[in-house]
Amino acid sequence: MKKLFTILCIVGALFLLQTGTFAQANQSLTFRGLWNNYINPTPAWENWDQVFTDAEQRGVEISYGRRIHKSTWLVIPVKFGTAQYANSNRINLIGNLDLLMQNNLTSSKSLIIPSVHLGLGSTWDFDKEEFDLNIPAGAGLNLRIMPNLYLSAQTQYRFSIENRAGWQHGLGLTILFGEQDRDGDGISDSNDKCPDVPGVKDLMGCPDRDGDGIADDDDKCPDVAGLANLMGCPDRDGDGIADNDDNCPDAKGPATTKGCPDRDGDGIVDTSDECPDVKGIAAMKGCPDADNDGITDAQDKCPREAGPAATMGCPDRDGDGITDKEDKCPGDKGPASTMGCPDRDSDGVADKDDACPDKKGDSAHKGCPDSDGDGIYDDTDRCPDKPGVAALRGCPEIKKEDKAKLERAIKLVQFETGKDVLLKKSYAVLDEVVTVMNTYKEYSLNINGHTDNVGDDKRNQELSERRAKACYDYLVSKGIAASRMASAGYGETKPVGDNKTAAGREQNRRVEFELYVK
Repeated sequence: MKKLFTILCIVGALFLLQTGTFAQANQSLTFRGLWNNYINPTPAWENWDQVFTDAEQRGVEISYGRRIHKSTWLVIPVKFGTAQYANSNRINLIGNLDLLMQNNLTSSKSLIIPSVHLGLGSTWDFDKEEFDLNIPAGAGLNLRIMPNLYLSAQTQYRFSIENRAGWQHGLGLTILFGEQDRDGDGISDSNDKCPDVPGVKDLMGCPDRDGDGIADDDDKCPDVAGLANLMGCPDRDGDGIADNDDNCPDAKGPATTKGCPDRDGDGIVDTSDECPDVKGIAAMKGCPDADNDGITDAQDKCPREAGPAATMGCPDRDGDGITDKEDKCPGDKGPASTMGCPDRDSDGVADKDDACPDKKGDSAHKGCPDSDGDGIYDDTDRCPDKPGVAALRGCPEIKKEDKAKLERAIKLVQFETGKDVLLKKSYAVLDEVVTVMNTYKEYSLNINGHTDNVGDDKRNQELSERRAKACYDYLVSKGIAASRMASAGYGETKPVGDNKTAAGREQNRRVEFELYVK
């Protein structure tokens, strides 16, 4: 017990010493749950298989830390818990008091902060009333979950000076508080804009040599008191121009003339202004140009609207030579034939009105041609590169032999009795449907399932939907885009045969394949 008291006194003295030296250093409190495992009496490397056991060995830790350098912390943990020594079934109450030097491997602003630590520690076995000195060493990892709150994990091996070596693992929370004041001006670093140079509070810790209330770093004249709006420089004539930039420091004038008088305020000094009492521009020697287009008002056909000389001063925003007043598309270049609107295919139909702006076409058909010559113009033709019929929106009719394949599929696609499992002999029939779909890529496909009236209505409905979906899935597996197909089931609601006869019921048990153009 005397040894423990001595260690506590040494730790307390070191704590008070570093408190005085680093009075405003960052501080932390850590709370962890512990898992303990002690090895007795031989070192861990000689009993590696005994490092972890199944015994209940738990504890708690409260530790206080102070930053003593940018990434170095002095940490004092106090721990209490249970531990089982190797080769023993007894669980003992254990206490630890340590003094650790911890080094963080990344900034405290990082999301993840790994660390390593080494120090001097002590262990007190309350049951045996035994004291032991340790050298704790280990690593930790802090994960930020809030600005000053971290999830804290640590693992540590305690080298025993006598005989209490062992592992400790911990998981908990770390809270940061307190601030740093490196320059000692009484302003914490987090609020100090100049944390390495003593300054004044009103300037957030930055120095002000001439006392004009402007920090030296922002003061263009740091040794002469001046005005805030002039970055700390003086202004004798009060014209808002600092004396060192004023060509007439004792006579008020605007900044445009570097502090010299300008009666009409046009930025041209009175001695050089041909119209000194009327605002003008330098290019016109001080005389006015209301729309500032470089053309004097007397020569400008649109004196209130800026425009080029080519249109006598009237505006032409898109530069196509047609004035905005006459241009139907004043923001886009275009020919006179379309009143200034763009016409990419030069068919006399402006792009904004042209349904086929990149194909020269007929103005009567929104500028579209009939590319495939089927009498259906491209703006309504779903198959503009293949001759077709109006009933199919310009797409070609399906050949008789391909229609026959679809009809054959209706009769020959078969399933296991009462199930939605395709029979293998149905694959070849569905492969013919795949061929048709690949031939008519502009077409879409409806897959509709039907049943006879034998059995429960609801069950028949569900079976018809599953069978149609089975065909749909097969076609998708063969590379037919899902977006081109839809499946549905109609149960026994659409018979094509007499359900009173076996032949009729067989006709009604079918899957139909219907091609169409969207």
